[in-house]
Amino acid sequence: MADKKKAAPRRKWSAKVHTESTYPPEGLFNKSAAIIARTLASPEVSPKGPGSGMRMLSFYINRAGNNLDPKRLAELRKAKELLHKRVEQEHDSEKKPMRRKKAA
Repeated sequence: MADKKKAAPRRKWSAKVHTESTYPPEGLFNKSAAIIARTLASPEVSPKGPGSGMRMLSFYINRAGNNLDPKRLAELRKAKELLHKRVEQEHDSEKKPMRRKKAA
């Protein structure tokens, strides 16, 4: 009977991610939803706009996975909603209606 070898634990793809982009301040994700959303939408943290901050927050939530406390996860999801509203506002402000010229 052959001995079965234990497979090495699989590493997550996200553990290999390294980026040259800006980073959120240390401990940001332990603060309130309003502070998280405001900070991630700021140009200092997200120079490309709040959409970039939304990606950072989603990445953090996905990376933390099941290790997040349910209360902390709820606060992060609330921050995600607030940030989503900011992204929508920015998107709406970029879409300005075109005015039609009146026929003479």
